[in-house]
Amino acid sequence: MYLVIDTSTRHGAVGIWRDGTLARTLAWRSRHNHTAELMPAVDEVLKGIGAAPKELTGIVVAHGPGGFSALRVGLGAAKGLAFAVGAPLVGISTLEASAYPYRGVGLPVCSIIESGRDLMAWARFQETAAGWKRRTADRITPSEALLAARGRHTLFCGEGVTAMAERLQEAMGARAHMVSEQMPLSRLAGLAELGAARLDAGDVDDIAAVRPRYLRAPTITPPRPPRA
Repeated sequence: MYLVIDTSTRHGAVGIWRDGTLARTLAWRSRHNHTAELMPAVDEVLKGIGAAPKELTGIVVAHGPGGFSALRVGLGAAKGLAFAVGAPLVGISTLEASAYPYRGVGLPVCSIIESGRDLMAWARFQETAAGWKRRTADRITPSEALLAARGRHTLFCGEGVTAMAERLQEAMGARAHMVSEQMPLSRLAGLAELGAARLDAGDVDDIAAVRPRYLRAPTITPPRPPRA
């Protein structure tokens, strides 16, 4: 029984993976950074299946890219629970989790998340005869760089598709295929499947070493030296 946590963006979601499926899920939109919503949501999904935290046998968490505060909330809760109940932990790319549910469409899949200031986090993946393959690293670039990477027919998915849909259509025409996601439940499903496969195989992360992957520096003012 695995707990799955995703607070990568303003949309958050948690779920319980049991017997090869998501037995229970809960999603919400946070106005701030998920601090107030996450643990009550975890408590609710556990109570919904009549389970206690000590019964968890693994924890899966999305480690980004995503919002700075949002990712810290999810990672902090996941690591704290893993330490508390002695469960193994795995961190999964948010972009890969977004793309994975569409692996069977027969097209390369590019997942997109908005990253502010006309920046986009994105990565490309593809299902091949040899299995699921990553085609690019997770990256954050100006939106023009994403448009410049256009090529053959591609399925675009993720929360950033809505913001990029018109520009992608103009740049690629009929080669651009898009899936718009309003809530991250498909991303949670991808996160659960990828994480469960790793946990089942014993491929776990060092809990202390799991960190948010922002891919860019925070847009905050550097601290000033103290006054005399």
